[in-house]
Amino acid sequence: MNLKREIAGTHMMLEELQLYLNTHPNDRNALAKRNAFVKQMNILNDEYNKNFGMINQDASLSTYPWQWIDGPWPWEYEANFEI
Repeated sequence: MNLKREIAGTHMMLEELQLYLNTHPNDRNALAKRNAFVKQMNILNDEYNKNFGMINQDASLSTYPWQWIDGPWPWEYEANFEI
């Protein structure tokens, strides 16, 4: 899937630029590139989420109290059928 490949490449560039900026915090050019990749990553993630569902748990909102799913987990007996 091209979209996932583009997301992975953009994520890698973000990671690399952030590591670079840890040691070169005054590099305006690198910071501008990093910010451009953040914007691109947001666009790509929004597109993926719209078409395929949430790409990672960091994008999810939860009601109170915190809950990831609203049912038994896959490894729980209740989540499986009887034979």
